[in-house]
Amino acid sequence: MTGASGSKGGPSEAPGAPAGALLVVGDVVTDVVARHRGPLASGTDTAAVVRTVPGGAGANVACWAARRDGTEVRLLGKVGMDSAAWHERELATSGVRPLLVIDPEAPTGTVICLVDTGASAERTFLTDSGAALRLTPDDWSESLLDGVARLHLSGYLFFSESCRALVAVAVESARARGVPVSVDPASAGFLTELGVDRFLALAEGVDVLLPSRDEACLLTGLPDPADAAAKLSRHVPLVVVKQGGAGALVARSGEVRARVPAVPATPVDTTGAGDAFTGAFLAALLAGTRPEEAAAEGCRAGARAVEQVGGRPPTNT
Repeated sequence: MTGASGSKGGPSEAPGAPAGALLVVGDVVTDVVARHRGPLASGTDTAAVVRTVPGGAGANVACWAARRDGTEVRLLGKVGMDSAAWHERELATSGVRPLLVIDPEAPTGTVICLVDTGASAERTFLTDSGAALRLTPDDWSESLLDGVARLHLSGYLFFSESCRALVAVAVESARARGVPVSVDPASAGFLTELGVDRFLALAEGVDVLLPSRDEACLLTGLPDPADAAAKLSRHVPLVVVKQGGAGALVARSGEVRARVPAVPATPVDTTGAGDAFTGAFLAALLAGTRPEEAAAEGCRAGARAVEQVGGRPPTNT
């Protein structure tokens, strides 16, 4: 399989010139973001500013990746008939080529994001996956990899039986073509439900793993994220642990090779910050950028993401 240190074209590929497209397979959902201050008032009203915006970890990653000039990004996801046209327009506006499958039975997934507008801008998710986790191997085609240099899988795909079957088929297809595969575990809560050993078995053969600090510690049972990153990199060629305000760790061959500092930001809404990092990181990697420098681009994107509401980049800049 192609190594994780560069694009499919290898180390000689000129930086800034992607050898092919990034194909993201993952969730497309509608986010209802409710920004409130302080504790929720149980049993009565809590004042909030509420907005409905396009979201989904996979879709967010694709949109942030597409911000890099010259990057072709495609997204395979499943939505309901109720909002398919809207999501297609929003993705196209962000520069992503939507490859959306319409589910005739389930509505588009919806996530209610409760965001405390205090200093941390911490968020809590209420998730109705809807059509998002109803992808099946029948939705996959070998031709989806035509012209693709990297395949990225949203970790949410690991949390439903049909999507896990699709993951197995997609990874097998990518390996047959020498296309490197990356995975973002996506949710410590869902990881706990699935089971660490099961997740790691399903992720076998992946080239790049992009967990958050909590996910890395959960996957290894180690309390220190640097130790966790090092341990994971004995099994996955390249591991990048996202640490929010503490920056990122880049690990290979059983050791941390770089500690990338965060970019200062004033948080408004932390929804999608990790997705922003992942998208920018993968786009940079696709262009031949070294992982350490790609992680710095990821940190810059994460900082931009937390200073706005919603998980997608602005489309007017």
